[in-house]
Amino acid sequence: MTRTPLADVACSIARATDLFGDAWTALIMRDVLTGVTRFDDLAHDLGISRKVLAARLSRLVEEGVLVRERYQERPPREHYRATAKGEELYPVLLALMEWGDRWYAGPAGPPARIRHLGCGRDTTPVSACARCGEPLTVGNTAQLPGPGGRTGPGTRVLGPLLAAREETPETGHPTTV
Repeated sequence: MTRTPLADVACSIARATDLFGDAWTALIMRDVLTGVTRFDDLAHDLGISRKVLAARLSRLVEEGVLVRERYQERPPREHYRATAKGEELYPVLLALMEWGDRWYAGPAGPPARIRHLGCGRDTTPVSACARCGEPLTVGNTAQLPGPGGRTGPGTRVLGPLLAAREETPETGHPTTV
């Protein structure tokens, strides 16, 4: 597996964007999760060079986000399918889409809609608390130190900031020591 400087940063955002922070990777995952799975179709849809596409797909396969599957023997042809790890990127893509729709949709409106198949209605993604269901915002959440946190490259300021926070036992709210 290819190691990069961000792979060793004690931050899940740094580690995830090390793989997923490239625009082509996000668009490849958008396409694969929407049903565009063949190399030639991906190259045509995205207008990406075959060399760049091959490199991004190889990395996604190497990281266990996609699998390459043969769909035709003669001539040999393969397509890409998202693994469970890859499917778990869907909410990330939905959040990016919602943000892009809010801030960058043209006058005609968003370029795509999301329909929830369970109720048959169009919807938007909501990031909510798993405990109470309340929407999560910058104003009503706080980052606290986690068991894998440490101070080092990429967290030289953030690491000590989080380490200084404690939860008040009565409220569960963080306080600065």
